[in-house]
Parts: sequence; C-alpha cells; structure tokens
Amino acid sequence: MKFLDLARVMIRSGSGGGGCVSFRREKYIEYGGPDGGDGGRGGDVWAEAVDALNTLIDFRYQQHFFAKNGVPGMGRQRTGKDGDDVVLRVPVGTEILDEDQETVIADMTAVGERVLLAKGGNGGFGNLHFKSSTNQAPRRANPGQPGIEREIWLRLKLIADVGLLGLPNAGKSTFLAATSNARPKIADYPFTTLHPNLGVVGVDETEFVVADIPGLIEGAHEGRGIGDRFLGHVERCAVLLHLVDGTSEDVAGDWETIIGELQAYGGELAEKPRITVLNKVDALTEEERAERLAELETVAGPVRPMSGVAGEGVMDTLRALRRQIDAKARAERDAVEEPGPWRP
Repeated sequence: MKFLDLARVMIRSGSGGGGCVSFRREKYIEYGGPDGGDGGRGGDVWAEAVDALNTLIDFRYQQHFFAKNGVPGMGRQRTGKDGDDVVLRVPVGTEILDEDQETVIADMTAVGERVLLAKGGNGGFGNLHFKSSTNQAPRRANPGQPGIEREIWLRLKLIADVGLLGLPNAGKSTFLAATSNARPKIADYPFTTLHPNLGVVGVDETEFVVADIPGLIEGAHEGRGIGDRFLGHVERCAVLLHLVDGTSEDVAGDWETIIGELQAYGGELAEKPRITVLNKVDALTEEERAERLAELETVAGPVRPMSGVAGEGVMDTLRALRRQIDAKARAERDAVEEPGPWRP
C-alpha cells in the first residue's frame, strides 16, 4: 500500500427539499384546507477518526464527497425524507485544513472523534406551516436552503512517542529494525527511506512507538532532497532521537545541519526534548571514537555512543527515551487542574 500524507478533497452538504403547496381535496369534505408538507433536511458531511488506517491513500482515488439532498415535501401533510450524511474516515492524527492550507479546522487525535465539516440545508416549509386564522388558504411555500460546498485539505501527522532524525544513511532505519518488528528498507545508499515508518519498541515491560522519517539534508526547507515535508510526522512526538553518523568526517557539521533545518521549519520542533547519539561506533577505533565524541559534545552537549548493528548502547538509549516519555506524561498530568471543592 502506498503512503500518502496530503490530500485535497471537495465536499458538499445536501440542499434542503422545498416545501409543498397542496390542498386537501376529497369527496364530501368541503374546505379541506392546506396540507402541503415540509421538505427534508439535506445531509451533513462529517469526518471521523478510525483505527487501522495509517495513510490517506483512499483519498487519491476519490476526491469528491457529496451528501444527498433532502426530498421535497408532498401533499397529505407528508414531510420529505432527509438526505443521507457522508462520513470521511481518516486515520488518527489527521489535520483538516481550510483551502488556504493554513487554517486548521480540526485535529483528529483520538479514535472515534467526529467533526462536522459542512452542515446540510434545512428543508423549506410547506403551505400547511403558514395556515392561520386570518390566512386559511395560504398559497406559499419556502424553498430549501442550499448546501455548503468547500475545498479542504487532509494532512496526516503520525502519532508516535519518539521521532528519529538524521542525515541520510545515519542508521535510522537500522535502529528501527533492530529495536522493533518493523522492516524498513535498508541499503548503503542515501534516501533509502522514502516514506515514514512506524515501529513498536519494547523496553522493561513497556512499549512505545518510534517514527522513522526520510533523512534531511542541508537546504531541505527549500525543497532540496526530499524536503522537510515529512517533519510534520514527528511534531507530536514526546522526544526526538538525533542520530549522527560516527563514520562521517565532520560529525559536528552534520549535527548543525539537522538543527538548522529544524529551526528553519519553525514551530516548537526545535525546542522538543532531544537525545543525541553517535551511531556506528562499531566501525571506529577507540581513538576515533573518543575524538568524535568530544567533537560532537562541544556543539551538542551530552552524547551517547551507539551501534544499531552491533547492539552497543541500544538498550541504554531506549531507557533514556522511556524516561523522557514518562516525564512528558507526568508534566501533562500535572498541568491538568484538579477540580476544587464545590461551592454554592
């Protein structure tokens, strides 16, 4: 299945049915009076977050979602049928944006969450509605209200606890494959990963989700390489794991490149908790390892040595990530104000 994280969709709610102008005409009943019914209400357009979806690929093959119109009213005081609703089923983590691609209409972060995108038009009143003591034979009825038509964008941001960052070939996919059951493509050329991958990592009888995104290069915010459009998938993470290739000749420069792209991307991504590791240390001698650790620590602060292939330092890194995730969860719980005592 192909991965799609951005889709443009046209939606339209149903128009209301028109009211009916009708009079009761039966044998032996004189002055039957008006009996025109109201029109049915137009259908709504909803969005619902569902489980077992992790891509917007369904919206590549269907971009138009139109709800049904309400049925017009009929004689004998019969109200028209309401139009059927339309539901857009999207993965958890989907942002719904207006046509300007900036205004956020809704952020679907929980399974079962529903949001109304376009409300259907009300049905028109039939002439029975206008009957009164001074107007016993009204010959007027209201038309139904028109539906709402709009263009929206769906943007998927994966729900994960840890996001992996690094240049191409920094070992992100190798780390994900070594610590989870995910099987991303691994090769010795850059940009092996072309779309985000998720893996569930278990450590000390607990589990958390890790997201691997395509590697960044200098100028990614300007569209170079694959660009920075996949950075949105790590915006929701509690902590970022920044992998630096230990076999690189300039580990400090590699670190600064990624940090510069995070800052150019904007938002709070550059301020998120971050753990930096020097990866592929199994390919270094003791002298090279000490030299590059010292070089990287001068710009990045504390650095952990690790090798995803050999397994060196992997468990310690996972435990450090687990502590950061727990710290964020505690902070969120403490931020929720507890209800005070009841007061009249």
